[in-house]
Amino acid sequence: MVIALINENSQAAKNELICSTLKSVVEPMGHTVDNYGMYTAQDEAQLTYVQCGILGAILLGSGAADYVVTGCGTGEGAMLAMNSFPGVICGHVEDPVDAYTFAHVNDGNAVAIPFAKGFGWGGELNLSYIFEKLFGFGHGQGYPKERVVPEQRNKIILDGVRAQTLRPLTECLDRLDKDLLLGAISGEKFQELFFERAKDAEIREYIKNLLA
Repeated sequence: MVIALINENSQAAKNELICSTLKSVVEPMGHTVDNYGMYTAQDEAQLTYVQCGILGAILLGSGAADYVVTGCGTGEGAMLAMNSFPGVICGHVEDPVDAYTFAHVNDGNAVAIPFAKGFGWGGELNLSYIFEKLFGFGHGQGYPKERVVPEQRNKIILDGVRAQTLRPLTECLDRLDKDLLLGAISGEKFQELFFERAKDAEIREYIKNLLA
């Protein structure tokens, strides 16, 4: 699994800590981490939590990433931004129980974590335990076990509802302010990582034309 990490501007100073913690947990599991920044608070490309949602949706929709880890001060804004797009089911995860139950009950493909609220002494330990529970025990297996069948059924129903209520990704992107959109994909390593990984030909071409 390719896991993309995205940090917005208010919490960019924690990127190195978050990335190293994520890698230490998931790389031994066989997963790969692509760090899309922001890398420092002084980065030229300044991402808002809204742009984290745009970038995350592009990565998931194109197949450049299988999962997105993002967040903001509270995690709420990043979650709302991610869930504004088709093909994204983003959970708000504050602790390891959130991580485990989201993975097994909701079977999403992105999480938004509060990187300021409640992030004090032991914050990196909480992150480590979150990533362990999120990526170390599979997905979509249900919890508790007596609820497995209805939970899996409800996930299929939700996917069907979202397919009818959300526009295709390129149509969504077309409707966005171009400066906002370009800002979301202006990170230092975006092009290097994205064009190496992206599988969806239509979205690859859309992004290529947008950057031209």
